[in-house]
Amino acid sequence: MSRRPLAERRRQLTEAAIRAMTRDGVPRTTTRSIAAEAGVSLSVFHYCFDSKQALLESVITTITDHYVGVVKEALRPRATFRETIRAGFDAYWDHVRAHPGEHMLTYELTQYALRTPGFEPLARRQHERYAEIYHGLIEEVSAGMGLELRVSVPVLARYLAAVTDGLTLNFLVLGHDPEASATILDLITDQVAALAGDGAAGADLGAGPGLALS
Repeated sequence: MSRRPLAERRRQLTEAAIRAMTRDGVPRTTTRSIAAEAGVSLSVFHYCFDSKQALLESVITTITDHYVGVVKEALRPRATFRETIRAGFDAYWDHVRAHPGEHMLTYELTQYALRTPGFEPLARRQHERYAEIYHGLIEEVSAGMGLELRVSVPVLARYLAAVTDGLTLNFLVLGHDPEASATILDLITDQVAALAGDGAAGADLGAGPGLALS
């Protein structure tokens, strides 16, 4: 087996853990099965991660990075703030639909952490990270477009984290309803645009249900 940099080995094992946990569930996934999935010895696993908590934190961070990357790419400035953030929501939603197993795993990791003594802080850090990501995205987009929000960035970040978390879980349980999803995404977009003082949002808020995907 070739020697690789530690960071590369950790990425390899983390991606293997994501595949194994998505397929088998968190409780049934062992360090041995992850090592086998990655095609490395168990000693390599223990060299890269000194605890299960460290592995799970890496898994959560990596899954989040998977979709944050596509959202950031989609959030290039457009004609209006509303169009810009809607493109970001669409990119996120496309990722949810394309990778439901990864998103389901994030909920399972939360429940596992909350139910396992000593792992509870992992769930808190997981959701704090969601808010931190939204915080950064909001600041980046609003600054780039010269907007002043009508609500504090931390509050809006937690709101968006909660809304998208609930919408994602709803999709995983009930399946994809294109019309309902489009309307909900429009509603969220309009609310955020209104909080940013985007004039285009006012007309959209009065349009009522049945809005189409942009």
